[in-house]
Amino acid sequence: MKKFRSYRDAGVDIDAGNEFVRRIKPLVHGTFRPGVHTEIGGFGAAFSLADRHLEGKNPLLVSSTDGVGTKLKVAFLTGVHNTVGIDLVAMVVNDIVVMGAQPLFFLDYFATGKLALDVAVQVIEGVVAGCKEAECSLVGGETAEMPDMYPEGEYDLAGFTVGVVENDKVIDGSTVTVGDAIVGVASSGVHSNGFSLVRKIIFEQLGLKVGDTVPELGGKTVGEVLLTPTKIYVKPILSVIRDVGIKGMAHITGGGLVDNIPRVLPDRCCARIRLDAWPRPPIFTFLQQQSGIEDWEMLRTFNCGVGLVMICARHDAETVIHRLNGMGERAWLIGEIAPSAKEDQVIEFV
Repeated sequence: MKKFRSYRDAGVDIDAGNEFVRRIKPLVHGTFRPGVHTEIGGFGAAFSLADRHLEGKNPLLVSSTDGVGTKLKVAFLTGVHNTVGIDLVAMVVNDIVVMGAQPLFFLDYFATGKLALDVAVQVIEGVVAGCKEAECSLVGGETAEMPDMYPEGEYDLAGFTVGVVENDKVIDGSTVTVGDAIVGVASSGVHSNGFSLVRKIIFEQLGLKVGDTVPELGGKTVGEVLLTPTKIYVKPILSVIRDVGIKGMAHITGGGLVDNIPRVLPDRCCARIRLDAWPRPPIFTFLQQQSGIEDWEMLRTFNCGVGLVMICARHDAETVIHRLNGMGERAWLIGEIAPSAKEDQVIEFV
């Protein structure tokens, strides 16, 4: 009968955890911006709002937390781990930028049964890349090695961010009114929602492997298409809202267009969306054709090519689209705010 005389005997390697922190320190330092008052490895992380040189006098902190979901299963199948960290950052910073907030700092949670250093470093490389894109600082996190909790070679991720916006500049949809324009900003693909259904269709129903190429998907492998990182919208959105009066924004995540746009609509307002106003990426057409998913289910499960929605006055729509396109984004006028025909009607597709 085996005797357990140390934490390592029980499956937890403290030395490996310390080596992981040592290896990622240079990566993390590359995300630090003015305001960071901390070092990786401490008990907590400190960030000074005073160092941000905020123009206003009434800053409001905005926070969000999320994960990557079962998209991680695709990373496990491919052995590619340096993109899911980007997804992790995107899922939370996009949630706060739609309120007009600039992300300040980010923390991650990495949990696994047995710490594989090279894999964990790859994940953090993705987190670092995402933080640099969002211009926020990775100030800390937690690495949890928990034997018997996860299958060998698997892990879970969660992230948390805090941002800041002036109280009188919060974008919450309260000024949205009938006649306003709805601008859609392109997604980069499936992003990080709907993967439980995607995996069932791709791997179980169709029997495809991550290394298979599909003509309908542009000749890329299944793994490459599905692991395309979630787009981070922070820079273009913050640039636009500095000059144009945006009334409401929605990050199109779980619930798709159906459930997310209504979250920023006042009573008696309905979002009328024209489905022919933007090109649908091939992955969504492929999934629907292969599975027979109904249109409403597609629109409630996936972003269908629109990763973020902006609502503005009609006369500002052309400016918003032009600005976004000029920054390398793809944006379209996809609809307008109409009066609700019925009390519970908040979205309509035409």
